[in-house]
Amino acid sequence: MATFGYARISGVDQNEERQMIALNEQGIPSEFVFVDKQSGKDFDRPAYKALLESLKPGDVIVTSSIDRLGRHYGEILENWRIITKEKQADIVVIDMPLLDTRQGKDLLGTLIADLVLALLSFCSHNERENIRQRQAEGIAAAKARGVRFGRPIKQLPENFGALLKLWERGNLPLPALLEQTDLKIATFYNRLREFRSARKRKQQ
Repeated sequence: MATFGYARISGVDQNEERQMIALNEQGIPSEFVFVDKQSGKDFDRPAYKALLESLKPGDVIVTSSIDRLGRHYGEILENWRIITKEKQADIVVIDMPLLDTRQGKDLLGTLIADLVLALLSFCSHNERENIRQRQAEGIAAAKARGVRFGRPIKQLPENFGALLKLWERGNLPLPALLEQTDLKIATFYNRLREFRSARKRKQQ
């Protein structure tokens, strides 16, 4: 039997040190810890896949919390089933002692662990959905107040109209126009359409 650790952080700008300390305190050396540096939206992760392939009956996976294993309610339950039933390995979640499949191997112990897992997974999944909903509502409210998102629109120089007339008459080459307006060619044509539309509306 072997005991492995599993740690996950959502991006390369985060640090897994706290999880590694927690796993080392459980007696798991760093070389037995599998680490993924990507989102927990699904289980398509290289280290997690390698961990599953390494598992043998009786082995143990230890992780610091259930959301390190994953974040999607249904997929957490499915992978818990794969590990405990198909692989016949055990799972230990450090911050939730009830989620330790080594304990209470009888029917009642298994039932309690399954119920706790389902509840925690659902709460985690539901909280993420609530966060996304609040973010969407916040963005919608900000847009209603006139807040603009994305890169600020580059202001056109005051003499843009005069320079444009010279270019339209063939008296100003396009490279010179772009240099004087400090615009890239794609941005220039986008702003040109906007400028002409605004000018047309004024004429109507």
